[in-house]
Amino acid sequence: MRHTTVDDIANLLRGRIHRGELSPGDRLPAERELAADLGVGRITLRGALARLQAEGYLEARRGATGGNFVTGLDKPYERWLRRMRENLVDLDDLIEYRLAVERRSAKLASVRADATDLERMSAAIERLDAAAGAEAFRQADSEFHTALAEASGSPRLIAAVDEARGELFAPTDQLRYNTHIEETRAEHAAIFKAVSERDAEAAAAAVETHIENTRRELLEMLASGDPT
Repeated sequence: MRHTTVDDIANLLRGRIHRGELSPGDRLPAERELAADLGVGRITLRGALARLQAEGYLEARRGATGGNFVTGLDKPYERWLRRMRENLVDLDDLIEYRLAVERRSAKLASVRADATDLERMSAAIERLDAAAGAEAFRQADSEFHTALAEASGSPRLIAAVDEARGELFAPTDQLRYNTHIEETRAEHAAIFKAVSERDAEAAAAAVETHIENTRRELLEMLASGDPT
């Protein structure tokens, strides 16, 4: 898919941040490189970067070591939580969308995954287990879900999984970290086992358990009244 407008690029980069592919403190590639990678002009890219700066996702730093860096995400995260609290129906809709696309993705992966796909998923689980902090956890979690989606072999499903996860803005930094990482690793391992054994129904069920636990944790956090 070719992204051409400021909205497209802002949504694409925002989704990468939400999914944990870009973490607080990460530096984005130089404008020329990033524009080429995304297939857009630098004017369009600059418009998207300016929008994300205004929203609190990015900060521009000058100098030899400058560039565009991901912020601590406090303001966008608080804004997202506020929106979810004001409209729990929207949160439920996001979860249901994610369930639909990831369940189907897991079923197809159980049929189509090759050795490389399985190795990517296994490596992501190992990185999750070795994660030393929330940012490493987010990246490993994202790597697993991306590998699972790509194993489906469906470009539209891959895009849909990215979109669903990008809208959700899973706030792993704010959850009960030690418990959450143990639960997530076990759930990823269950999904991987089902996919590697070519058990499509078990894979879909394991994905549903994983996402329903995410729903529960998010609802508990929203009910706590703590914006951060």
